[in-house]
Amino acid sequence: MTSKLAAPSLPVTDEQREALKRISRSHSLPHRSVVQAKALLMSADGAAIYEVARTFDVSSNAVRRWRRRFETDGVDGVGVIAPGRGRSSWLPEGTVAEIVAVTMNELPADGSTQWSTRTLAKHLGVSKDTVARVWKDHGLKPWKLDTFKVSSDPHFEEKLVDVVGLYMNPPERAVVFSFDEKTQVQALDRTQPSLPMKKGRGSTMTHDYKRHGTTDLFAAMNVATGQVLYDTKARHSSKEVLDFFKFIDLHVARDLEIHVVLDNLSAHKSELIMKWLAHPKRERWHLHFTPTSSSWLNLVESWFSQLTNRRLKKGTFNSVAQLEDEIGIWTEGWNEDPKPFIWKKPADEIIAKVQRGRSKLASIKSATDH
Repeated sequence: MTSKLAAPSLPVTDEQREALKRISRSHSLPHRSVVQAKALLMSADGAAIYEVARTFDVSSNAVRRWRRRFETDGVDGVGVIAPGRGRSSWLPEGTVAEIVAVTMNELPADGSTQWSTRTLAKHLGVSKDTVARVWKDHGLKPWKLDTFKVSSDPHFEEKLVDVVGLYMNPPERAVVFSFDEKTQVQALDRTQPSLPMKKGRGSTMTHDYKRHGTTDLFAAMNVATGQVLYDTKARHSSKEVLDFFKFIDLHVARDLEIHVVLDNLSAHKSELIMKWLAHPKRERWHLHFTPTSSSWLNLVESWFSQLTNRRLKKGTFNSVAQLEDEIGIWTEGWNEDPKPFIWKKPADEIIAKVQRGRSKLASIKSATDH
């Protein structure tokens, strides 16, 4: 029987409940976040405040604070330490700010490209664990390097809008393909047999290998269905591209238009290709070129990534013929249950982000006089 003094059940949406469950099962989040998530789930199930407090060996007022914060801040407030609460830092005032500033704005005197916890600790006269905690609290990872390339294509916006518009609002009575080549796929065989995965250890593979040649994989993914037309060839010149275009043409019903998203490789724009497309019988063909340095805009790249991670990366092949056969088997399996990659980012958001990137690069070049 519920006590008259018990607080009403904590209102929790289905989405919030799932988020609280994830936090309560976490092995990496702070202990306080896990405890609070479990306590809030009990409160949502109607448990009295005193019962929750006894379960987690905390005061009733603590449970009330957690409930109030959840009611105002939702899941984002779970585990958050309110201003003025928690342990005070024993570090001298300004130490944390100095660690952050030096990490982001200075380089070690020995010529290294980034700080380690030990080198920065020695430089500032603190412990390496202190540096590690500050880096973790501020999301700093000096050892990590992310690559990027801002397109310098003078027609970037025009091409981007064209391709994204094609993805998000495809024309009627048409098939849209994302096309590219994965060149120089290697038939690699390991020098010794691999060991299978077992508890506590992944499968193994020798670091050295035997090369048995390469093949070029041509693929055109139907953006609507996720199905892939493919072929393997010894080269990827304009002749091979034309042969694959003819292959696509044969597989699309005659009453449908064909739109192909592809990059700016010279073989895609050769005289041989343009002459073939100029024929009246190819009026249904439309090529849409991505901006330069924008391979991320071509959806078939996501399929290549799936192929690499799920079949090629751990595969062993004693000949090009075997490699091509295995690619075919895996792709046919994909086509039996295809999963299309859905484009969701509007063109205007991408353009705004690229413009910010260009402005930042311009300011850096100006500051360094490059």
